Amino acid sequence: MERFVEGRRGALQEHIQRQQEIHVVMGNEACDLDSTVSALALAYFLAQTSPAPKAAFIPVLNIPRADFPLRTETTFLLREQGIPAASLIFRDEIDLAGLRRAGLLALTLVDHNVLPRTDAALEDAVVEVLDHRPLERARGPACPVTVALVGSCATLVTERMAQGPPGVLDRTTATLLHATILLDSINLSPAAGKVTPRDVACVSLLEERFPDLPARDTIFRTLQATKFDVSGLTTEQMLRKDLKVLSSDELVLAISAIYVDLETFLRRPGLRQDLAAFCQAQGYTGLVAMVVPYNESKVLSRQLMVYSQHETFRSAVCRALEEATAPALHLQLIPSPCSCVTAYSQGNTLASRKKVLPILRAALAGPGAALGGAEEEVVPPPTPMNSLVEECPLAQAVPPLCPQDVLERVSRIAAGQPPGSPQ
Repeated sequence: MERFVEGRRGALQEHIQRQQEIHVVMGNEACDLDSTVSALALAYFLAQTSPAPKAAFIPVLNIPRADFPLRTETTFLLREQGIPAASLIFRDEIDLAGLRRAGLLALTLVDHNVLPRTDAALEDAVVEVLDHRPLERARGPACPVTVALVGSCATLVTERMAQGPPGVLDRTTATLLHATILLDSINLSPAAGKVTPRDVACVSLLEERFPDLPARDTIFRTLQATKFDVSGLTTEQMLRKDLKVLSSDELVLAISAIYVDLETFLRRPGLRQDLAAFCQAQGYTGLVAMVVPYNESKVLSRQLMVYSQHETFRSAVCRALEEATAPALHLQLIPSPCSCVTAYSQGNTLASRKKVLPILRAALAGPGAALGGAEEEVVPPPTPMNSLVEECPLAQAVPPLCPQDVLERVSRIAAGQPPGSPQ
């Protein structure tokens, strides 16, 4: 596997120059561990077993290279298996539309079964689909489709490779598939509601063929910890790792999830400049950071940070959070080193981001407005499947979070009027 990945960039350039077929295997736009490993493993398998020897099989990670460091569990696992990021090919490094126009592109989809609207022109290049979600569109007889509601797409890839010639499944590939299935299925936990008998069978198969694979609990705990490890990220990357955006009129509010203790985050060198640069670059009026310090204990804590260089805006957001009653957040101020940052400890740890969003949305829309303000889900990257920010199997007693009314429209703020009474 390692040598295969290292040779993909050269193979791609060679086939472009010779005008030979380029068979891309690509996961979805979230590009989580499952999409990445499924693309790498299936491309590796096809390169060894395909009856079309002149084609170059190229696994493509469906994100810009700049976003890859945000996938901390993926970068960790690949690095541990001797696959450097420099060898990988990312979406912004290959012209799929140009290859398709030149008649060189064949495309296999893994971990999704329909392309987004922006890639609609590539649909006629799709030659195979492998996914663990319900099928969203029918394919013609010339396009094999493997769709099964298993816990991980890596399970389907494992089944495919297990049916191949002896020796095709090497230890590195087995390690990647094994770890991915365990992370996706929450360590094969029935209580999580994701695992299926096929996932269990594939993990057992991999362990039988490679008895020296690490213990399941060790793999899961390690990947879970690295998933929330942001120690190697810049402030900008930390804020983008798990980001949503709310907007109304000229007001745009970023909502980030952060997985380090707030006091530690507030001590980052150059934080004020980093926050200003982040908001200015994206046109955000302000930022709300929902802080869930990751730890392996069962104790959950929550903190909140509100940042804006516009004092009126920041005060209105803070007032909405402080006065929220559905549910009450039980906020207590904690010291902040920046005048433009207000920080809180959150007594109600059962209030997760899912309930804060509608309240902030209503606040942005103004008093009396409907709760349906525009919300943009920022593509890179989505909330992790087992994120402690949202409701999820790992959260157990950790539901959603909810603030309340926030500021009035810009016109009222500009007029110096009070932001309006809470709803």
